[in-house]
Amino acid sequence: MRIKGIFVAMMAVFAMATAAIPAPSRNASMVTGNATSQPIGHYDFCQTHSSECGANRNAGPLEMTPAKWSLVRSVNATVNRTITPMTDKEIYGKDEVWAYPTTAGDCEDFALLKRRILIQRGVPAADLLMTVVRKPDGEGHAVLTLRTAEGDFVLDNLAVDVKPWFATPYSFVKRQSSFNAGRWVTIENGRDVLVGALR
Repeated sequence: MRIKGIFVAMMAVFAMATAAIPAPSRNASMVTGNATSQPIGHYDFCQTHSSECGANRNAGPLEMTPAKWSLVRSVNATVNRTITPMTDKEIYGKDEVWAYPTTAGDCEDFALLKRRILIQRGVPAADLLMTVVRKPDGEGHAVLTLRTAEGDFVLDNLAVDVKPWFATPYSFVKRQSSFNAGRWVTIENGRDVLVGALR
């Protein structure tokens, strides 16, 4: 009888201890697949910025600290606040121009500028990935994905906060390869996340 009581007490302690450990998120990181087509705008961008479109040293997802989170949030907010949203047609008179904005730009321009600033501030290029998504209305959109040891996060010109990718309303299509900024890969669990995000 005493052994049974000790066993029950041990099981209760074990249950309390495991309850305190947060369960890992199933969708914390995107699952990437095969190589896919590079967006035409990014291809053209790489013709004039070839040094930014080559192989990356991929040491694995970035280990974040409070200071790094502060930097990422600050860059996201500052770029969103200082660049005026305008379409490529309005700025250049044609579609699909990927460029660094000075005063105005569209979604991929916001993402490119954030990427450049964060690389200049020491964040590895392999962890800052241009990403193509679809909005709930089906329109294409570009965001910047930050790869971290805690999962993938999105810097978006349409959102004030830096959010986990699965907490956005988007269907994720493809992104830059972490090994080579000029190559793109599919996102295999992107559609599943869209369904989960709308619940």
